[in-house]
Amino acid sequence: MAGDSEAQPGDRGEKAGVLRQPFLIGVSGGTASGKSSVCEKIMELLGQNKIDHHQRQVAILSQDSFYKVLTPEQKAKAGKGQFNFDHPDAFDNELIMQTLRQIMQGKTVNIPVYDFVTHSRKEEFITVYPADVVLFEGILMFYSQEIRDLFQMKLFVDTDPDTRLSRRVLRDISERGRELEQVLAQYITFVKPAFEEFCLPTKKYADVIIPRGADNLVAINLIVQHIQDILNGGLSKHHNGCINGHSTHRQRRTSESSSRPH
Repeated sequence: MAGDSEAQPGDRGEKAGVLRQPFLIGVSGGTASGKSSVCEKIMELLGQNKIDHHQRQVAILSQDSFYKVLTPEQKAKAGKGQFNFDHPDAFDNELIMQTLRQIMQGKTVNIPVYDFVTHSRKEEFITVYPADVVLFEGILMFYSQEIRDLFQMKLFVDTDPDTRLSRRVLRDISERGRELEQVLAQYITFVKPAFEEFCLPTKKYADVIIPRGADNLVAINLIVQHIQDILNGGLSKHHNGCINGHSTHRQRRTSESSSRPH
């Protein structure tokens, strides 16, 4: 995620005398499908991962940052693996909408940091600066129509369920201190049913479906080319170097598009 926790929020676009309304791309898919990896690969191929956060043309946000603050009772359930983090009600959609509106206005925004070990928001924030393209990834990014309608492009990362489960198990044990039995119980009780009820039906809203996630370099390179067209003002909808009617004064940058798989 593009960010710098030391900076204060402001409006870089207004300071520069230019209002930059970004091109918003939603990235959805099941748990551990490779959404973050796809976003990071796009950032890498565009050469944006080596650029200072203040100057990046592409920023990445995650829905995981917007989990609601839990009550003591909910936190106790979460500690036992009995809270459903894959349900739409687990996310603070009001804060997501507020953040997206600020981003569309060219504002610098502060993004919460969620601690998956303690199931709570940390006191620090990550600062995301104005960018020409914003990738927003999460399991339920397309569930809310109000949020879904803000995305000019929607990507769905489609990965085999067994692969996703194995990734989930390894991640939750190594990064979040979970026990294997708890991870599997939570997956069967909450994660799998929620995917089938809330996430999978939103696949139909995707403009592009990416099988195999970050390993699908053909699909990712096509998306990268599309983003480059946006950054370079090459699309018909960005007349005369404008994004949604707002001028952008950007010079063409050559992407570092190595096509080697991980």
